[in-house]
Amino acid sequence: MKLINGFDLMEYARERGHILPAFNTTNMEMTYGIVKGLQNAELPGYVQISSNNLRLSNPFVIADLVRDAVKDSDTPIGLHLDHGKSFADVKACVDAGFTSIMIDMSHLPFEENMRQSKRAAEYCHLYGIPVEVELGALAGKEDDIVNEDNGKTDPKQVPIFVEGTGCDTLAVAIGNVHGLGLTPQIDIPLLEEIRQVSKVPLVLHGGSGIPKETIWECKKHNLVKINYGSDVRRAFIRVFGEAYEKNHGEFDLFRLSMAAVEAVAAKTQELVTMINEH
Repeated sequence: MKLINGFDLMEYARERGHILPAFNTTNMEMTYGIVKGLQNAELPGYVQISSNNLRLSNPFVIADLVRDAVKDSDTPIGLHLDHGKSFADVKACVDAGFTSIMIDMSHLPFEENMRQSKRAAEYCHLYGIPVEVELGALAGKEDDIVNEDNGKTDPKQVPIFVEGTGCDTLAVAIGNVHGLGLTPQIDIPLLEEIRQVSKVPLVLHGGSGIPKETIWECKKHNLVKINYGSDVRRAFIRVFGEAYEKNHGEFDLFRLSMAAVEAVAAKTQELVTMINEH
C-alpha cells in the first residue's frame, strides 16, 4: 500500500471511531518496527519524525524508508513531520512526499505563531496536505529542547488561532508533557472547553505516560491524534542496554538491531491497540 494522505487517514479513522497514534522514528530500524507494529495490530497510524531528528538523515531518506516499509502493508499509514521548526523543513518534507505536516511555532508570540503557521498551511494546502499547528507550551524534553514551563492552551485564543492559521488540526497543552521525566496531569474540563470553540480536531503530544482511561476520555472531546516518542525509543534502546550489561564485549549489531525492530513493533502494537480498545 502507498502512504496515505493525511486527510484521507483522518477520515478513515473518523468513520471507524479510531484515534490515530503517531510514533516518532529516528532511524531505519525504528521505522520498520513502527510499521510492523501497526500492521500486526491492523490499525491505522502515522510514522513521524521531528525536525531535530532529521539532522541524522534528511526528509527524502526517511520518506524512502517509510515507503519501503509500507509497500506490502494493507494497513493505512501516513508519514508526518512532527514539530516542524522552519518553513524550509516544511517545504523539504512536502517535496519528499510526507503526507501530513506539523508546523510548530508555539515558542513565538501569538501573532507571529499565527502568521508563520498560516504561511505553512497555505503552502501545504496547495499540495492537498493537512497541517497541524500548536497553541500552548508543553513542559518536559522533546529531543534536545527542554521547556520548564507548561503554558496551557487558552480557549479564548483558539477560535482566532484556528481561523487565522487555516489549520486542519490543533495540538493543545492541557497538562500533557514531553518525555517520561514528568507526570502528565490531563485537564479534561479544559479539553472540553477547547473542543467547544475549535472548528478542527485536536491533537495530544506527549502520549507516553498517559493512562489509557484518560486517553479514552479525551477521545470523547474530538481527539483525533496522539503522539508517542519516549515509549518506543525506550523499547529500542533497552535492547542494546541490556545486551551490553549482560556482555560488555557484545558486537553482534545485526542480531541486536533485529531484536530492536521486534521490541519497537511490540510496543507500537501494544499502544495502538490500547488506545483503540475502548
